Amino acid sequence: MRQFTDWQITTLLLDAAVWTVVLSLIAFVGGALLGLVVTVMRVSGKKPLERLSAGFIAAVQSIPLLMLIFLCFFGPAVVGVEISPWVAAATALILFAAAFLAEIWRSSIQAVPRGQWEAGKALGLRFLQVFRDIVAPQALRLAVPPTVGFSVQVVKGTALTSIIGFVELTKAGTMLNNVTFRPFFVFAVVALVYFALCYPLSYASRLLERRLASR
Repeated sequence: MRQFTDWQITTLLLDAAVWTVVLSLIAFVGGALLGLVVTVMRVSGKKPLERLSAGFIAAVQSIPLLMLIFLCFFGPAVVGVEISPWVAAATALILFAAAFLAEIWRSSIQAVPRGQWEAGKALGLRFLQVFRDIVAPQALRLAVPPTVGFSVQVVKGTALTSIIGFVELTKAGTMLNNVTFRPFFVFAVVALVYFALCYPLSYASRLLERRLASR
């Protein structure tokens, strides 16, 4: 058994937490971009696009995130393609984020009175113009709090990527525990780091919700 000081353990876990943050940012930004495309398809009024986007959302939301990670990691091997744990983890989390963000944004857009769409069309504006200039700014107020709140789920979801060998905070904690045999201290630090990452996001979500509601 190798001896580590408390400071060394904490430092190693903080180093691993950097990869948790990086993966979370990639997943959230990538998921937001893909989710925006899916959202536009979902509210486009064109049946083929609506069905395709609805099918994507239903499929991803029906699969546990852990299974989605397994599929992204082991699935390509069926056709002889091997991908790294990093690529598989990022892909799975982007799909996960896109499906849930698209549904959050769709509900926010549909909460805007239908008359706003009709008014834009009466002015001769195209669909994308009505969406960009009239509907989206109103929907944004409704979408911001749950979007920020969902980012917490993305951060916590990165812990599941340890199962395919991606070394982030949880995986680093497991590896250190196997070496030091100090599970209480190691995983207490892991929990505190997750708390430090997630609590500000949760607080910001509640704060935004109260402020937007008061307006």
